[in-house]
Amino acid sequence: MPLDPRARELLEMLNRIEAPRLEDQPVAFARRNFEKLMFAYRPEAPAIDSVQGMEIARKDFAGGSLQARLYKPHGQDGALPVLLWLHGGGWTLGDLACYDTFCRSLCAEAQCAVLALDYRLAPENRFPAALDDALWAWRWLKREASGLGLDADRMAIGGDSAGGNLAAAACHMLRDENADDIALRFQLLVYPATDQTSQRASHERYAEGHFLDRASINWFQHNYLPAASDYLDWRASPLLAADFSGLPPALIVTAECDPLTDDGRAYADKLAENGVPVRYSEYAGMIHGFVTMGRILPDAGRAITEMADALHEALR
Repeated sequence: MPLDPRARELLEMLNRIEAPRLEDQPVAFARRNFEKLMFAYRPEAPAIDSVQGMEIARKDFAGGSLQARLYKPHGQDGALPVLLWLHGGGWTLGDLACYDTFCRSLCAEAQCAVLALDYRLAPENRFPAALDDALWAWRWLKREASGLGLDADRMAIGGDSAGGNLAAAACHMLRDENADDIALRFQLLVYPATDQTSQRASHERYAEGHFLDRASINWFQHNYLPAASDYLDWRASPLLAADFSGLPPALIVTAECDPLTDDGRAYADKLAENGVPVRYSEYAGMIHGFVTMGRILPDAGRAITEMADALHEALR
């Protein structure tokens, strides 16, 4: 299917204004531009019960404290199920503010709490710093859940793009740590980066002109992965992991016109081959990043509803 007309208009507008390419910008400048883009195309935020800033303590030599936000929905009594959310941005861009509206929307529709994590970014903090932060936050969340009004037995992890990469790798590691612990009920992976070595067809088909392109992928990888051997490390490329058994059920959402689409589909296939319940949902005509662009792309709202329904079912 060709590009969705609204997505095409967005790409044409970015081309008209000659928006600078990521790989041509200093990192600090790229972060500001990413934030502007996220704010420009986010929809109206729904009302929820509360948003609370959190600090996840950690020794300075281990990376220092992590910032997070805890979102809670209206009208829920008792301990809430919770999703740990890991934002996208190529391990280099993005923060809590960029994903605030998205997290509010998911919280309101899924009727579960969402803890959004501000993990350390590259290139200041390279692989596996972001993954270490995600694991630390998960362990902290499970330990502190009851004091936060959360249910430590009904937890999920998710993320988009680079965040989906972190969530997928974390599921493997948490399974290995806690083989008999059923708290990790679900993984929500949105156009996840599952294979840093990928040569699948979508990388060629959408190499240029579809928002995320080959050059920007290379820039993100260069920032995050300091050594060539890191590309083959399954913690960076979870599709290369040796064992997929016993992982939590998954929803994998992708965009058709995205270099990462075939990698996401391959990950869904690998889960299914190993007996893991998985649903794969590809949004026709959409581009990478679409789920945070609800102001201009109606499919963003439909995707959030699909994610929320899956979370609600998995965590009820």
